[in-house]
Amino acid sequence: MDDSNNINQTRRGVLIGGALGATAAALPLAGAQAAGQGAAGAQTPAPVTGKVTLRVNGQARELTLDTRTTLLDALRENLHLSGTKKGCDQGQCGACTVLVDGRRINSCLSLAIMHDGAEITTIEGMGTPDKLHPMQAAFIKHDGFQCGYCTPGQICSAVAVIDEIRQGIPSHVTGDLNARPLLSVDEIRERMSGNICRCGAYSNIIDAIKEVGGVKA
Repeated sequence: MDDSNNINQTRRGVLIGGALGATAAALPLAGAQAAGQGAAGAQTPAPVTGKVTLRVNGQARELTLDTRTTLLDALRENLHLSGTKKGCDQGQCGACTVLVDGRRINSCLSLAIMHDGAEITTIEGMGTPDKLHPMQAAFIKHDGFQCGYCTPGQICSAVAVIDEIRQGIPSHVTGDLNARPLLSVDEIRERMSGNICRCGAYSNIIDAIKEVGGVKA
């Protein structure tokens, strides 16, 4: 018999045996993993829910929500107020800005359950097509939007900016912290910097805010 043929047969047998052994060892492990995943899935608890009453645009709304629900999702998905937009969902773009007890917040970063009893104003509560809020009218006049996606958040934020300055709340560009800040272009730009307009309508947005705020130049 040819010795080289014997060597090839032996080598082939070793390879086949090794492959069969590896397969046999893997099968029980895969089965155990599948069983473990099934057990874990079966033990997943139901979401924790809680009741919350939100006063949205002057109307009390009672909701039962998963306690992990953001204010943004509660407004859009539960109350069907789709004017407030979901942009980055990370607090970076400002499209979801609403007013809570008169102060602007990124609703995507705040849980709805945290605002039980709070007064919440969305773009739907700013005005109506027949009776626009002055800021809405100014945005239209100065063409402060293009695609319009960020506009609800821009308008809510702009209304809050004027109120903040009138209350004397300083910003990072306020020169004298002991004096009341002025409604200047620099103040407007700084305070609106958290609201991104991907269409680039910034100059028109500033013009709209200046008009409503009474800035002449």
